[in-house]
Amino acid sequence: MVLLKPFFNRQNGLLQLAQISMKTFSNMVRAKKYIYVKEYDGMPTDENVKVIEEELPSLKNGEYLVEAVYLSVDPYMRAYAPNYKIGDTLIGTQIAKIIESKSTKFPVGKYVVGAFGWRSHSIAKDDVPRTEWNVPHIVNIDESLPLSLALGVLGMPGNTAYFGLLEICKPQAGETVVVSGAAGAVGSIVGQIAKIKGCKVIGIAGSDEKGQWLKSLGFDSVINYKTQDIRKALAEAAPNRVDCYFDNVGGETSSIVLQHMNKYGRIAVCGAISGYLSKDMTVYPKATSVQRPMISFELTMRGFLVNQFLDKWDEAIAQNQKWVKEGKLKYKETVFEGFDNMLKALIGVLKGENTGKAIVKA
Repeated sequence: MVLLKPFFNRQNGLLQLAQISMKTFSNMVRAKKYIYVKEYDGMPTDENVKVIEEELPSLKNGEYLVEAVYLSVDPYMRAYAPNYKIGDTLIGTQIAKIIESKSTKFPVGKYVVGAFGWRSHSIAKDDVPRTEWNVPHIVNIDESLPLSLALGVLGMPGNTAYFGLLEICKPQAGETVVVSGAAGAVGSIVGQIAKIKGCKVIGIAGSDEKGQWLKSLGFDSVINYKTQDIRKALAEAAPNRVDCYFDNVGGETSSIVLQHMNKYGRIAVCGAISGYLSKDMTVYPKATSVQRPMISFELTMRGFLVNQFLDKWDEAIAQNQKWVKEGKLKYKETVFEGFDNMLKALIGVLKGENTGKAIVKA
């Protein structure tokens, strides 16, 4: 009622208030976001998620407003489903541009990488400690390279490949390395780093087209798991057996590879996409016991999350960037256009339709 009083008593005052109100309204930001509305049962569908809008509040000191530019699409987004509650915003990392700021640490115009989720706009605070890789931070890659690489080869996937292979598998020149999910964002980088280190590299992928691309990257051979007998093809490609296995898929494929390992072989377990669509993700299709090959060949198997290497994060980005600029490390992106195609992009990744890193250009 107080705000309406000038309407009856002071015409000039009303005009001034109207101007202020219009200015405030023009600065309001309505963010679009995807929320979880129904439990997944197999492949995600339009019934599982919903796009809603919310009005963002004005910034407080130490806060900044970002607008999504590129959004990452990764298989783990489906694997995370058991942690969702109905109404939660879908998780994910994005490159976003700072469009308004009340923070000296995050000025307008800079780009940040952060776990803002499936959102068009977000407000972040500048005092969040960097305890995980996806805490918002300024993009720091060479300006001559595409900005989107901060979600791929010069971001989490590239670092996952770097640390998983070099810190866990510890490949030596002349050894044989097998990579499953080889045409994905992580697997394609793993194979190339293994080649840089002087190894023989065998990739496992889901199409002949992907196989041709991997061979163009330097892979010595590629097995199409959809059309070939993996056991027979692996025996032919690796007559001296396998020393290192970078596992992105789990299931029957990994059971076969483990049975073809050399003594003292090393396995880095990065993902298990073969079971991500199962409602009960403790059960993986056609998986056999790992105990026998683990014992028989005295293997070392280690699962990992890339956060454990946060203290050396910039080291990996710097080295991968150097290899990219030297032409030793190549990349490919599958780009989906438009924020409204986030779900389509995730379904495509889960079906194996992407080659290299999948991203959505907002």
